Amino acid sequence: MGEHILTPLRNKMADLRVGIGEASGRAIWNIVALVLILIANRLISPNFFSIRMVNGRLIGSTINILDQSAPFVLLAIGMTLVIATKGIDLSVGAVMAIGAATAVVLINRYEAGQENILYTPGFVILIALGVGALCGLWNGLLVAFFDIQPIIATLILMISGRGIAQMITEGQSPTFTNETLAFVGRGTIFGLPFPVYLAAAALIIVTLFVRRTAIGMMIESVGINAKASYYAGINARLIKMFVYTLSGVLAALAGLIVAGEVKSADPHKAGEWAELDAILAVVIGGTSLSGGRFNLFQSTLGVLIVQSLLTALYVSKLHPTANLVVKAIVVLFVLLLQSPEFRDTLTRLVRKRS
Repeated sequence: MGEHILTPLRNKMADLRVGIGEASGRAIWNIVALVLILIANRLISPNFFSIRMVNGRLIGSTINILDQSAPFVLLAIGMTLVIATKGIDLSVGAVMAIGAATAVVLINRYEAGQENILYTPGFVILIALGVGALCGLWNGLLVAFFDIQPIIATLILMISGRGIAQMITEGQSPTFTNETLAFVGRGTIFGLPFPVYLAAAALIIVTLFVRRTAIGMMIESVGINAKASYYAGINARLIKMFVYTLSGVLAALAGLIVAGEVKSADPHKAGEWAELDAILAVVIGGTSLSGGRFNLFQSTLGVLIVQSLLTALYVSKLHPTANLVVKAIVVLFVLLLQSPEFRDTLTRLVRKRS
């Protein structure tokens, strides 16, 4: 009976090996799409690729894209792993707000002169990340142990999370002046924004962790067939708890970046609709919503595509009300560009006309 149950998993894993070539092709088309959008940006704005140093900070449109992409890269990393287990996390935007609110309220106590070590900047950052981990654990508990559908389980925190953030800040949008916490969102190293380093470090560390250990294969196997994974000795519940917890931590870190950038925590707007852009980036990157194989690098490319597109819309002369429509059309074009069926159909039409 065990062999009968494991057979579908083996077949799926074989399909994954076949899909490596497809994944490489998708990455190439993602790069092509990104290059085309950047070229379009250059045509719209002649100074798009110009970079200059101002007060020790690199300034330019491409630097802005990297800087604005950083928190979404963090969200996309966590979202990719969650989706790979056949789940989804709609709460990351709310967790961003909770993490930012927690950090700013605690740092305000430090700035008010309270000497508790927990209010020092280093501990404040750790506590905010810990709160994000607790949010992720809550989602993971509902999904893994209570078998609640991921979209419903995370929708609960998505809805209640902003209320929690408002309770933490007492309905206000508190500000702070502490430069250590602000450095997370607006600091620079060698002229490059610090959030870019954070996103790059997270991408490298998580990629090495899931690809240099068995965790990555376990995540994919759970997404392919959780029941077969169980009989293969994989604890699907713990794997799901892990990915949701990691998603919560990365979302809280993204919240710290947003709070540090503006030196404030806005429980109403921080991370608003961020989960949708994260999901969009992951889908553009090729991770299937039905679970299974994933690629963090391609999800990062998806983030860069989305942010480059948004930059193009900002610098264009289009009316703001048309931005969302244009964004949807371009994203659809990118997804069609990745589709072998669409490319084959397009090729046949071109051959017929020639």
